Amino acid sequence: MRALLLVILGLAIGAVGATSALSALRQGTPFHKGVMAVMDHHIDALRADMRANTCEAKTVATHLDRLRETARDVRPAFGTDMDAGFGQAADRLSTSLDEAVAAAPASCAALSTALRPVGEACQSCHRQYR
Repeated sequence: MRALLLVILGLAIGAVGATSALSALRQGTPFHKGVMAVMDHHIDALRADMRANTCEAKTVATHLDRLRETARDVRPAFGTDMDAGFGQAADRLSTSLDEAVAAAPASCAALSTALRPVGEACQSCHRQYR
């Protein structure tokens, strides 16, 4: 009788553990949140440099390059089933970041000018899809 109770208890605990593990695996990784968090980090770093008036060309270029690379993950992160407007907004963001990188801002004033279209692209998408 004691062995039967232990087998039943083991099966019950195993079932609960398996259900919990499957639920965690099904949730997956929130890729879209990660992409937005990385972009937010680089934008915040650039804004902090502008507030401190310490816009070094090398640091700015690094953040802009990483922003541009991460922006290319926006479409895959949110899926291909988004409407055409979302795709256009993602393209606008990529284009504005390409232009910002090409401008190679070496001063805070130039960085502010280069980031204006990037901010507008972000805000237009967030207003419509957030």
